Amino acid sequence: MTHSSTQQNFHEKISLAGILVATGIVFGDIGTSPLYTQNAIFHNRVITEIVALGTLSCIFWTLTLQTTIKYIIITLQADNNGEGGIFSLYALIRRYWGKWLLIPAIAGGAFLMADGIITPPISVTSAMEGLYAVKPDINITPIVIGILVLLFVFQQFGTERIGKIFGPVMLVWFTFMGAIGLLALIGNFSVLKALNPYYAYRLFADEPGSFWLLGSIFLCTTGAEALYSDMGHCGKNNIRVSWIYIKITLILSYAGQTAWLVQHSGESLTTISPFYAIVPKAVYWPALAISTIATIIASQALISGCFTLINEAIRLEIWPRLLVAFPGKIKGQIYIPAINWLLMAGCLGMVLYFKESTKMEAAFGLSVTLTMLMTTFLINFYLYAKRVPLVFIFLITGIFLSVEITFLIANLQKLRAGGWITIAIGTGLSSVMLIWWYGKKIKGRITEKVNINDYVPRLIQLSEDGRIQKYCTNLVYLTTSNTPGQIEKTIVQSILSGTPKRADIYWLLHVNITDEPYTMEYAMQTIAADNVYFLTFNMGFRIAPRIDYYFRTALSDLEKSNEVCLTKRPEVNYQDSKIGDVKFVLMNSFLSFDNSLPFFSNMVMKLYFLIKKLSVREELNFGLDRSHVILENYPLVIHAVETPHLVRIN
Repeated sequence: MTHSSTQQNFHEKISLAGILVATGIVFGDIGTSPLYTQNAIFHNRVITEIVALGTLSCIFWTLTLQTTIKYIIITLQADNNGEGGIFSLYALIRRYWGKWLLIPAIAGGAFLMADGIITPPISVTSAMEGLYAVKPDINITPIVIGILVLLFVFQQFGTERIGKIFGPVMLVWFTFMGAIGLLALIGNFSVLKALNPYYAYRLFADEPGSFWLLGSIFLCTTGAEALYSDMGHCGKNNIRVSWIYIKITLILSYAGQTAWLVQHSGESLTTISPFYAIVPKAVYWPALAISTIATIIASQALISGCFTLINEAIRLEIWPRLLVAFPGKIKGQIYIPAINWLLMAGCLGMVLYFKESTKMEAAFGLSVTLTMLMTTFLINFYLYAKRVPLVFIFLITGIFLSVEITFLIANLQKLRAGGWITIAIGTGLSSVMLIWWYGKKIKGRITEKVNINDYVPRLIQLSEDGRIQKYCTNLVYLTTSNTPGQIEKTIVQSILSGTPKRADIYWLLHVNITDEPYTMEYAMQTIAADNVYFLTFNMGFRIAPRIDYYFRTALSDLEKSNEVCLTKRPEVNYQDSKIGDVKFVLMNSFLSFDNSLPFFSNMVMKLYFLIKKLSVREELNFGLDRSHVILENYPLVIHAVETPHLVRIN
């Protein structure tokens, strides 16, 4: 059985362990939304029965349409060898529609990252606000900041051990949440009539200005996009099965809060949210503790999702190279220090700026709506590629686009109240991705390629010329060319210009990032036996690029199969390694002063090279031992400056 089919079977099968993992990781964000959703709806508003029942109806049908039908049933079908998320979706469909779909994928990914900056603060703050019931004058901001700092500091150690308790803890949380909701419903089960969409209609027909409540109602489904991104951790069918129980507990919680709201019609909501208002006093402190832990787990899941998102963007070459660490033994678990501290700074800034969860709500939801719109747009092309009848494609995408555009319009009122912050963050992240992508495109377009076969005789002669001091046994050049016959001219110049680099074997190495997540393959093409070879590594977009290790492994395999002979060289008799020494040459470009560019291209390329300076060094990116790396710089001339003719005078 192939590795790909094994992965597919894992993500298709249903198991108790998988269901538990899904409960702990996938549903953390959407599972803590009852803490703040109805609090946001009724903040600074007099409670009325029409609004209470109408919003419950809207919440139920939003969870049904957006979460259940769109994500659980339809979007989870778009799995890229078991992996989910907007970049995996893009990687899945770009083979059919081309790279222009990168634009909506970039926008969706950027705004999902912006959501990752506001979700931990609003979740933890909403949990800590439960302290107001016992200590009305308490300042919870330092407590929230302390929890968030510990959460981000802990990331570097991985979540392998503590991650095992996420599932059981979140199962307790969902059960508790549903139980107190059911308890609040006793004696007032009539509020369940709001599951009839008629009450949603009455809300908009009878309550002036109720349309704008959709911006807050939307908070009930903000974790749906994260749900899709985390699909690779536990499999889509485990997510689908666990969602049945989780949706029931969510509806019970919202219905219980609605029953309390109906009982307090005519009153204004106090500092205590409806969620904490229905918690029995006997279990108030345990409720506060479990809700705090649940929000921390939800934040952890979203942080891990941001790491995965950026790692996929790096592999797709739409984000600058960053150091990616693998802190645990769990497959796919990664840690990106730069993103971790950037997220922490953003989260702390949100807490210090807004201080209250009801104010943070203004910055929440708007960015997720844009991400959902982009996902709907891409799903449209996925369905078309799967040959779904056009009438169904138009019906499905038409319904979801209508719902999401409606939510987007309602959320636009949040711009002045704080929504501009996440829009600015998302726009900034999108700009970085587009500049990096466009800069690499310009660079690739003007990079001069030559036919390596034209230089093979000189390379063979150089390799055998004993008068020139040997540079190394294996000289490896990383090339962006995926065609063995064509390589960058700068590589040939590096070997032959100046002091020639004499080596026994010249290796041209191309790393190809595949659309599948866990591919690990290599292929070799002989250009000149015993002298010049072209090696291609096909690496999945979730595989750590340990090129140094993989190259030596491939070299040992080729030596054993007698495709490459390295043992006949005399120095091998004195070396521990039978493959000889290896040197990797990395060609690093910089923007030459001899360029005359249009204003826009000049600005993009300057920003591109500025971002490049902030990114990780190439040897770290490819997992190379620095003692084996030679870094060479060369000027990049995009459009040469026209200089006047130089005249000699006596």
